[in-house]
Amino acid sequence: MQVSLGLPWGDRWEDGSPVSGSDLVKLARAAEASGFSAVFATDHPAPPRRWLDVGGHPTLDPFVALSFVASATSSLLVHTNLFVAAYRHPLLAAKAVSSLSILAEGRVILGVGAGYLKPEFAALGVEFEQRNDLLDQSIVIIRQALAGEEVDGSVIRPLSPSAPVPPIWVGGNSRRAIERAVTLGDGWCPMPSPAAAAGSLRTPAIANRAALAERIAYARERCSSTGRVEPLTICFTPTWGAMPATAMPASAEALDDLVALGELGISWVTLALPGGSVDSLAGNIERFGREVCARVPHPLPQYPRTSVGSHHISPSTAIERS
Repeated sequence: MQVSLGLPWGDRWEDGSPVSGSDLVKLARAAEASGFSAVFATDHPAPPRRWLDVGGHPTLDPFVALSFVASATSSLLVHTNLFVAAYRHPLLAAKAVSSLSILAEGRVILGVGAGYLKPEFAALGVEFEQRNDLLDQSIVIIRQALAGEEVDGSVIRPLSPSAPVPPIWVGGNSRRAIERAVTLGDGWCPMPSPAAAAGSLRTPAIANRAALAERIAYARERCSSTGRVEPLTICFTPTWGAMPATAMPASAEALDDLVALGELGISWVTLALPGGSVDSLAGNIERFGREVCARVPHPLPQYPRTSVGSHHISPSTAIERS
C-alpha cells in the first residue's frame, strides 16, 4: 500500500494567514521523510463561490503547485487528483504534463476525471454534457502527444526522456469510468460516496466496502474480457481520509483499514490530514508516517513506462470546444 497525501494548496491556517510556498515545501519534505509516496493536488480553476462557501476547498493550479514542491524533493511523486481534462485543450494539457515530467524527472502520476461542477464548466466555456467524451478524447491525445506522435500535424517538444507517458489514473465510480480506466488508463480511482452525495458528485455511490468490492470485481471482469494484460492500479480514498480533514484518524484503525483495502486489491490510497498550522500539520504527517505508513506493507514506488500501443485506443480526432 502506498499513500498520496493532499496538501492545503491555496488555503489558510486557523489564524487566517495564507499557506505559503515555504509552508508547502516544509510539508512536502515532511511527507517524503515520513514514508508517503506522493503528494496530490486537485483541479478547480474557476469554482462557483457557493461551492467554496459550503466547504469546497481552495486550489492552486496543479501543474504550477506540483512543480514547485517537486523541485524541493527528490523521491516524492507528484500526483494530480484529479485533473479535469475537459477544462483545457488536450495539447495544452500534454504540454503541461510534459513540462512537469521533465522538471520532476519522471515523478508524475496523472490522475484525470470528468468533473462534476456544472457552473465551473460554464465559467470556462465548456459544454458540461460533453465532459465524458472530452475526457476520453483527451486521454487518447495526451498519450499520443507525450509518446512523440503527431496530433493533427502538431508535436509536443521537448519530451521527458525518463518517463514520456506518466501513468494515467482515471477517477470515478461509474461503469463508464471503469471502462475508461481499463481501456485507456493505467489505474482506476474510485471514491467513497454516500448515496446522498451521488447526485452532486455525479458518480454512483460507494458507501461501504461491499460496494467497493463489487466495483473492483467488475473492473477485473472488464480487464479479462478486453484482454488487458497490464495490471490495473487501484487507488482509493478511505472515508476517514477525505477532504477536508477535520480529525486525525486513530492509527490502529487506519492501519487495519489499509490492510483490509490491500486485501481487496487496492495498492494506493489518497488522504488528507488535519492541521491548523504548518507545524501542527507537519507533526501529524510525521505521526501518521511513523504509526501507519511504516507499518503497512507497500513496495517501493514504481514508474510504469506505458506506451500508446499498449492501450486499446483509437486514432486522435480534433476536439471542437465552445
